[in-house]
Amino acid sequence: MTSIAKPPVRHPGLQRNALGFTVRDYEGAMSTLCAGCGHDSVTAALVQSFWELSLPPHRAAKMSGIGCSSKTTAYFMKQSHGFNSVHGRMPSVTSGASAANRDLTYIGISGDGDSLSIGLGQLSHAIRRNVRMLYVIDNNGVYGLTKGQFSASADIGSTSKKGEANMQQPIDPVLLALSLGATFVARSFSGDKAQLVPILKAGLSHNGLALIDVISPCVTFNDHEGSTKSYKFTREHEVEISAADFVPLRREITAPDTDSEVSVVAMHDGSTVRFRKTADSYDPTDREQAYAHVRACQLRHEVATGLLFIDESGQDMHAMAKTTTQPLVDLPFADLCPGNAALQSLMEQYR
Repeated sequence: MTSIAKPPVRHPGLQRNALGFTVRDYEGAMSTLCAGCGHDSVTAALVQSFWELSLPPHRAAKMSGIGCSSKTTAYFMKQSHGFNSVHGRMPSVTSGASAANRDLTYIGISGDGDSLSIGLGQLSHAIRRNVRMLYVIDNNGVYGLTKGQFSASADIGSTSKKGEANMQQPIDPVLLALSLGATFVARSFSGDKAQLVPILKAGLSHNGLALIDVISPCVTFNDHEGSTKSYKFTREHEVEISAADFVPLRREITAPDTDSEVSVVAMHDGSTVRFRKTADSYDPTDREQAYAHVRACQLRHEVATGLLFIDESGQDMHAMAKTTTQPLVDLPFADLCPGNAALQSLMEQYR
């Protein structure tokens, strides 16, 4: 399914940022995701973040892999550069693009299947290199494009659309990033825009890789075995005259407006998720405390949210590799290819 262009009509009274742009100027094509998908809420938060930061759209590059989440780069900043890579390879493609042109703002959008399964090694090395980019993981615990199989982030005991329970340990991207030495780690909920937007803005301003794990519920694959309203039951009892599916309309899941550190959010299937915000006394510069906090929340069956860790003293990939300060596209050909004599001189250093 191709994306649908949004009509250019906009209200003349829309507020403008420092660049003279309205929020509508940071939008993209119409979403083709399921109605109520949490990923669209993440997109809306991204649009708001770019607008508030007055980020020039033509100086940004949107990078993605494969999955429902990776489709969303079409839904914001249509004037930006972009590259939709193969499954799990977004981090390395972004690393290469950043090495060639450090002057762009890189936004990597991925999913739990794209980053924590086939792309796990790619994610790990992007963290190790501290590539300067905003790395957003839209985390819903399933493969949405291929009918809701468990992903590597599915919790033990969670059931699939067929009623099967997941028995494998999940990979927690926050704990993984902390273990690998990431310099910016955060987690939020797609339905909590008040928390998500500031975190995204902080990540966009960070000098290094800013990993943000966003819990983004899938509204389609929650029809468990035994339900008379499930796809399986309906197909077994209907007289089919044409092959068609219907995705039920569901309301967006949002967090309650509360000052409490713990928000209890009801999912469409009746289950609840407990999101714990960081306390005012929390120190996001203490990596060991961050790891202990996330693990303590897990043991209480809570999801730790907020800015969990940041190290502003870390060097990014360019500083560690001592790359040129000029984007490669601006260098003259003679500097990019200095000839055989220069190559032989370089090789002598490694003999």
